[in-house]
Amino acid sequence: MSNMTEKPTITIITPTYNRASNLKHLYETLIDQTVKDFKWLVVDDGSTDDTQQVIRTFIDDGQIDINYVKSENGGKHRALNKGIALIESQLTFIVDSDDYLPKDAIDTILQYHRKYNDTPNLCGYSFLRCFEDGSVNTAYFKKDEEIASYRDIRINGNIGGDKAEVYFTDILKQFPFPEYEGEKFLPEDLVWMQMSGSYQMVHINKCIYIGEYLDGGLTKAGRAMKIHSPRGMMKRSEVFLAESDICLKVRIKMMMLLIIYGRFAKVPLRELFMKTTHKTLFLLLVIPSDLIYLKWKKENKG
Repeated sequence: MSNMTEKPTITIITPTYNRASNLKHLYETLIDQTVKDFKWLVVDDGSTDDTQQVIRTFIDDGQIDINYVKSENGGKHRALNKGIALIESQLTFIVDSDDYLPKDAIDTILQYHRKYNDTPNLCGYSFLRCFEDGSVNTAYFKKDEEIASYRDIRINGNIGGDKAEVYFTDILKQFPFPEYEGEKFLPEDLVWMQMSGSYQMVHINKCIYIGEYLDGGLTKAGRAMKIHSPRGMMKRSEVFLAESDICLKVRIKMMMLLIIYGRFAKVPLRELFMKTTHKTLFLLLVIPSDLIYLKWKKENKG
């Protein structure tokens, strides 16, 4: 269902699952934007609450361009794949249903887009996320408006936490999230890392996104959800390990996670060893990784 047809510059895509009570706050900050050059695409991941009715009231308000699609519950990454395939705007901005935007967020994005749009090998812009008290999620970028890859700034540069990424839609469509039968979780940085092999981003010390980690959210769901999605977690490690320029600390972590989640996926250690190109590292880490696997398995029975 939708209320307008004109193509905007930005699509805000919100995958949501049983968050009807949270959506109004996000909606109110969207209608309060100083610039309205955007569409809001809500992808309902099989909600069983009254999400559809809530979105219908927003559409009937007619204040912003809204498109709503519903799919069978399959996890955030599947909802993103479904939604991104429908997007026609130049830019895509992923905003979770329990978060919201300051009123100048769209205006800020467009200002930087006008400035950097013609930069070669650019796939988007990375802004700051803040908590409700105004503090920055984890860290500022070390240099404002630095143009570099996600790998170099975020991974090798040790800038953790969540940021607010806005991607060029045509490039984002080239990197769909892998889907594994029976698994409903996949870390988004798997795709961001794949993109960083060929593309760079502008890293901007400006907050355009506000959010907390709510109970029941994916971030707080933590390890249990990852354990129940071991193939996706293995793929994430494989993507990171395939990067020749990844720092040793991250390479060690990803090798251990590959072994751990490989065990949860019931992949024989010999098969994991034969597939990896980092055989010495595998042999050094296989015993401590297996001990961690046994610990996590005991802690997450069922």
